[in-house]
Amino acid sequence: MILNYIWIALILLAILMGLVQAVCFGQTDIFSVILNSTFDSAKTGFELSLGLTGVLSLWMGFMKIGEQAGAVNTLGRGVTPFFTRIFPDIPKGHPVYGSMLMNIAANMLGLDNAATPMGLKAMHELQEINTDKSKASNAMIMFVVLGASGLTLIPTTIMAYRAQLGAANPADVFLPILIATYVATLVGLISVCIAQRIRLKDKVVLGTIIGLTALVGLLVWGATRLSPELLTAASSAVAAILLLGVICWFIIQALCRRINVYDAFIEGAKGGFQTAIGIIPYLIAILVAVGMFRASGAMHLLEQGIAWSFSLCGINPDMAAAVPTALMKPLSGSGARGLMLEAMTTYGADSLVGRLCCILQGTTDTTFYVLAVYFGSVNIKHTRHAVACCLIADLAGVIAAFAIAPIFFQ
Repeated sequence: MILNYIWIALILLAILMGLVQAVCFGQTDIFSVILNSTFDSAKTGFELSLGLTGVLSLWMGFMKIGEQAGAVNTLGRGVTPFFTRIFPDIPKGHPVYGSMLMNIAANMLGLDNAATPMGLKAMHELQEINTDKSKASNAMIMFVVLGASGLTLIPTTIMAYRAQLGAANPADVFLPILIATYVATLVGLISVCIAQRIRLKDKVVLGTIIGLTALVGLLVWGATRLSPELLTAASSAVAAILLLGVICWFIIQALCRRINVYDAFIEGAKGGFQTAIGIIPYLIAILVAVGMFRASGAMHLLEQGIAWSFSLCGINPDMAAAVPTALMKPLSGSGARGLMLEAMTTYGADSLVGRLCCILQGTTDTTFYVLAVYFGSVNIKHTRHAVACCLIADLAGVIAAFAIAPIFFQ
């Protein structure tokens, strides 16, 4: 329901802003700009969905091989003790555990193209055990919030952009991103646990959180021991090797069980194509609303207001230039990426603003894209507290990014 209100608000505020600019400032062409943005956004939404079709078909094909080979269930058993606590409504041993783990692992490795198909497969499996097909289940909400919080261990893409723009050390944002994204994920997890009355003091839940915190600390320590060049190369290599290793494991296990691997892949790929077609309306809807809001100038006005409040609070005014990226990230991944590149081009890849924008880009996923695609793929109309928990995680990540950047780079 809250997504419905946000969508309406974005469109009505865009039109209202257009009226103000036309009446008060004589910019009568603003309505043409807003209207054209709807066409451009709709085209972008369709092109994104079209591009997603091949990727979805590819990875859902591999996931079907792993599922029939029993490999996905094997993965699921490894996280069952923790997942049964935070997903109490899912039956023990259900194959969705493996799909969710694969999605989370792909997100952590920065493999967005692999994470989305695995996440959509998990959503379809969660929908099968959902008692109300139009309303998001508790398990769906927890899974989507963990996905939208975007825990990333290897920000490969961001480091590549920094290298292209001449950063002296493209990997110097690795540690700040790791800390900020972990804060966002942890806060997202806790917010859902509170909303769903999941016991945070449970030994398994508490032990897993402490263990993950120790693992992040260990990764931070290890990263500081590597040279910038080695860190960048190792990050890319580890991600590729792990993913290719999983594919080989799926195929070999399928062969051992005498499964027709090719037929299994084709069966899964067909499902990927249908899923990609199904999310087109949802993706276009959210992109059109965001495009209108941005084209009307409302986004710029909001950015200016926040920058002014920064100066009143005594916060470094240089960091105000990163606010547009922070505001855009939940709404549009490509928009936030463009603002990040613009900031690095304008202020320098090694400036405080440039680095802060990189941290913000890597801290969380594109919240409303995730909500639209994941819930849209299974025709969920009522998302309950999913949006609120996602935005809480986003806010925690933004606060962490703004707090960490001056410590590392000022």
